[in-house]
Amino acid sequence: MAREALFFGAHPDDIELSCGGLAALIARNGHAVGLVDLTRGELGTRGDVATREREAAAAAKALGVASRECLGLPDGGLDRHDRAQLAAVVACLRRHRPALVVAPHRDDAHPDHVETSHLVTRACYLAGLAKYPAEGERWRPERLLYALYRGSAPPTLVVDVTAVWAAREAAVRAHASQLDPAAGEPTYLTRPGFLAEVEARARVHGALAGGTFGEGYRSRGPLAVRDARALLGAGEERS
Repeated sequence: MAREALFFGAHPDDIELSCGGLAALIARNGHAVGLVDLTRGELGTRGDVATREREAAAAAKALGVASRECLGLPDGGLDRHDRAQLAAVVACLRRHRPALVVAPHRDDAHPDHVETSHLVTRACYLAGLAKYPAEGERWRPERLLYALYRGSAPPTLVVDVTAVWAAREAAVRAHASQLDPAAGEPTYLTRPGFLAEVEARARVHGALAGGTFGEGYRSRGPLAVRDARALLGAGEERS
């Protein structure tokens, strides 16, 4: 089924922590949005696969998106050079035929996030080649954005997500197995102040966009302006 925007993450909670606000905004405006997890997060320190699937479904409901799926690629084994993995992502793109694709930025400490960035980037190009051996008819998205999380790359695009911040927060908190300190061994996500750090990062980006909460992105190629009025901003009242 066609999706106007498709968001990719390596693990079941990655999208929520980096670009869930944009997904919620697009969905709230009546567009079909799909979330795609490359792995089930089976190597995660906390939570079994069944639990993480339930949490991912609850998070998708909180964001208001049309669908969420998992490609079942190996957690800890994502590889941009693996032909079978590339073919799986290409087939996903051809099936959904999105205009916009959002992927993690390659500047990240987690190797699966890095490989997801490269896999999706390569797949967006290869999906448009008629002779590339993957299921579906050729399709190439119009725009590819990279969501920034904890890397050092500065954003070239900031989206004000203040209007959907409550939904984004609910989606993050849906992953209770990853956040609850009492649910298992300690991890980066369970340390004191983690959620406050997530909010602080969103507040920094929000300030850049003139709002309260924001998400930072980098674009693959220049962002074209087809209507020059978009450069005038929101249109503040003139005295």
